[in-house]
Amino acid sequence: MSEPLRVFIVDDEAPARARLKALLADIAAELPNELVGEAANGIEALERLEAVSADVALVDIRMPKMDGIELARHLAGAEHAPAVVFTTAYDQYAVQAFELNAIDYLVKPVRAQRLAAALEKARRAAPPVREALASLAPEARRHLSVSERGRILLIPVADILYLKAELKYVTARTREREHLLDESLTHLEQEFAIRFIRVHRNCLVARDAIAGFEKNAAEDGETHWAVLLSGLEEKLPVSRRQWPAVKAVIAGEGKA
Repeated sequence: MSEPLRVFIVDDEAPARARLKALLADIAAELPNELVGEAANGIEALERLEAVSADVALVDIRMPKMDGIELARHLAGAEHAPAVVFTTAYDQYAVQAFELNAIDYLVKPVRAQRLAAALEKARRAAPPVREALASLAPEARRHLSVSERGRILLIPVADILYLKAELKYVTARTREREHLLDESLTHLEQEFAIRFIRVHRNCLVARDAIAGFEKNAAEDGETHWAVLLSGLEEKLPVSRRQWPAVKAVIAGEGKA
């Protein structure tokens, strides 16, 4: 006999979590399962999933603090991540988007047989890739996730002063410290184009972190510019190629 499927529930409504727990008990004879935990939002789920091992996460889409799509995007980059089955109150037309990306879903109110079928599908399915999840939620994430010492840490994007590519990683710098991200600088630039501006081929700077610019004359007689950041002594070079675009954008924001 196979091991029970380990299930984790994420929903901000207690009655919805209670219904799913009751349904899991109802289908236990057909599909052995074990509830290993629950959470009321994505941030709480990430914290609790560090302490438990789950095969499947039943994830509500609309939740405060961090919604289900953003949670799934963080889980997609984690090691030994659970398969995600979304629960949603969307109508059938909206749900087709999830079906096209091979991500299973349950329409509320959830039915026992549909839950059993989704869990069986999740048991066999590969975890969704980041690109598919990004297409479901094209707006920018509110957090970036980083794996440190076996834990997933969440960095609020609003706290990041700059993103710098170094070797195969990207360094995210906040006022407190640096974090290493396993993400592409190009993809980050596309996702957060409103918040960050490229100042160098390997560096993006948060627009609202720019305190001004400093001009330096090099030995070759050419003028070089550097970005001054609020709250940091570090100065970031602006490449000659990027300076016209940076100057034009920042002039419009009153920082030139």
